[in-house]
Amino acid sequence: MSRNWAARLRPVVLDGLRAVVLENERLRVTVVPGKGGDVVEFLDKRSDTDFVWLSPQGLRDPAGHLRGAGDDVALFTDDYEGGWQECFPNGGAPSEYRGARLAQHGEVAGLPWAAEVVADREDEVAVRLSVRTRRMPYLLEKTFRLRSGTAVLEVEGRATNESDVPLHAMWGQHLVYGRPFLRPGARIRLPEGLTVVPHDGAITPPERRVLAGGPWRWPVVPAHGGGEVDLSVVPEPGTPSDIVYLTGFAAEGWYEVTGDGPGLRVEWDATVMPWLWMWQELGASTGHPWWGRAWTVGLEPFAGMPTNGLAEAVANGTALTLGPRGTRRMWLRAEVLA
Repeated sequence: MSRNWAARLRPVVLDGLRAVVLENERLRVTVVPGKGGDVVEFLDKRSDTDFVWLSPQGLRDPAGHLRGAGDDVALFTDDYEGGWQECFPNGGAPSEYRGARLAQHGEVAGLPWAAEVVADREDEVAVRLSVRTRRMPYLLEKTFRLRSGTAVLEVEGRATNESDVPLHAMWGQHLVYGRPFLRPGARIRLPEGLTVVPHDGAITPPERRVLAGGPWRWPVVPAHGGGEVDLSVVPEPGTPSDIVYLTGFAAEGWYEVTGDGPGLRVEWDATVMPWLWMWQELGASTGHPWWGRAWTVGLEPFAGMPTNGLAEAVANGTALTLGPRGTRRMWLRAEVLA
């Protein structure tokens, strides 16, 4: 039903890609089924604040990209517009699983998804996206829901093993933040008592923020090179890049990011995604693919760690398991804090 009030939904074409806009009195959310089901806008209408970081290269259709010297990392980074992605069935670096070579962050972030409107009423709109992976026998589904009068996006996901053999997967929500929402000095709140596991090496050698080893206790941890670093405070541009993994959540995980303007609270099913990856790309990486232009922090609920790919997550026991014809479900809520 066509309307321009309360909860509403409309299909659009964005930079040549199929997209869907979900909107109500408080929020406007733009999802791109034509490229990975990416969220490229999460706009608080009252303050005109977009919580999604967009990369300098912007949104572009992978199908129209004449690739250069392609590799399994470039499959993701060449068309990475920022935004929020689904990572499945691989997380992080390329990896090989039972003969299947999996690219950076898996298969689904670069694929076109089918989209079906499942609710279109004044009180609620919802769209369900679905895609099948090509190198592993998975069906992935994701429903975005927006209710009238709220500042909350609700997400429900379902992964199904369509084979008769047990399989593993990494499954993550690649949520990244930057300007205009994120500013130096912004605060990241998390439950008390979490454990911080540093990545085994620097992601942009030789510099990093957090001392290797650990595990440490959130939020103040030993710094690389001496002293301490408070991970709950977003640092200035030019700070070294790093990634750490947080664990110790109850059944419901949550975090809040607050600063001078509106904040954001994210809640998710930590029984399925017990890890929170904290990725910090803060402008100090002057080579490919960032060239010093990225200032962003990712706070990414994940099943599996580290960012070395599925094979390592299987070996360390953190990968998700799906039995023959088995299904795993997840949920996530993102809410604007006034």
